[in-house]
Amino acid sequence: MDEKTILVSNETTIDKAEVYKDAKVWRKIVVKHQKPDLAKASWQLINTFVPFLATWVAMAFAYDYSIWLTIPLILLAGGLGVRIFIIFHDCGHQSFFKSRKANDFLGYLLGVLCFTPYRFWHWEHKIHHSTTGDLDRRSVGDVWTMTIKEYEASSWLMRALYRFVRNPWILFTFSPIALFFIWQRFSTKRASMKDRLSVLWTNIGIAAMIAAGCSILGWEKYLILQFSVSCVTNTVGVWLFYVQHQFEDVYWARNEEWNFAAAALEGSSFYKLPKVLQWFSGNIGFHHIHHLSSRIPNYRLEECHNSEPIFQEVPPMTLRSSLACLKYRLHDEENGRLVGFSYLKQHRMAQAKG
Repeated sequence: MDEKTILVSNETTIDKAEVYKDAKVWRKIVVKHQKPDLAKASWQLINTFVPFLATWVAMAFAYDYSIWLTIPLILLAGGLGVRIFIIFHDCGHQSFFKSRKANDFLGYLLGVLCFTPYRFWHWEHKIHHSTTGDLDRRSVGDVWTMTIKEYEASSWLMRALYRFVRNPWILFTFSPIALFFIWQRFSTKRASMKDRLSVLWTNIGIAAMIAAGCSILGWEKYLILQFSVSCVTNTVGVWLFYVQHQFEDVYWARNEEWNFAAAALEGSSFYKLPKVLQWFSGNIGFHHIHHLSSRIPNYRLEECHNSEPIFQEVPPMTLRSSLACLKYRLHDEENGRLVGFSYLKQHRMAQAKG
């Protein structure tokens, strides 16, 4: 099979361009997996929140005895926090439960735990879904990415700022803290009043949660544990989002050439994680499928991947190979790939010769 065809069944191949251009083709593929399952959703809540609460209880006791006993529990709680965020994420896509009211109710509650306003965050996230891979609509919900041309045309101050923001130490340490503890406490006038009010209600809920935690555990113990757990969750979350859209041959196109299905299948990675990490990350590694159809619940993403040949042709990214994503900083529009800052010297030499 060549690169221009896709296997859509055990016997049938179809031209990629046809799949990408005709929404009816890929919608027939994903619609079979979009139905929420109450039993699976309920079991996911049980196997996530029971260990999460148990880990918090264990942390509270371990904290009084040894930091060495507390650290692994913090890591465990942080991992479970990632799984909770994926459930929160599904609620916003109205995919976790069949009922909109159930999704919204759970989403608002989990938003407090995740330090993320439910409606406002999903308003931004929907923009991300509708613009991923579009070079002319980069803004909301994306990792700041410049093209080489844009970088070269920028002032020295803008270049310095860009290098600072894209530094891995900043991107995966300070950025998650700033994003979830500070940035999410505010809204923008571009959002609807309901979306903006969700920020206010979430902030009130967070204040109530912190007050309750300090009252039960003592302010020092609670704040140290909560901050530590949230830092683990947020850092892992930012990393997952980063590798899902920041790999070498990721799809980017100008608006007039941009295609939704191509942006999903070629602009979102298939992050093939070890089973235990796949569980903690709520199957979000099947991100190519999620971007093609956000209405597929996280607990059905693997099932969809395994049953549809079209998805199995997406090359997997492993835990080891994903580390290479750290070096990518700029989009080389001429060659359709992401490159590192080290490529600039080669690019400038080529420009000088040209």
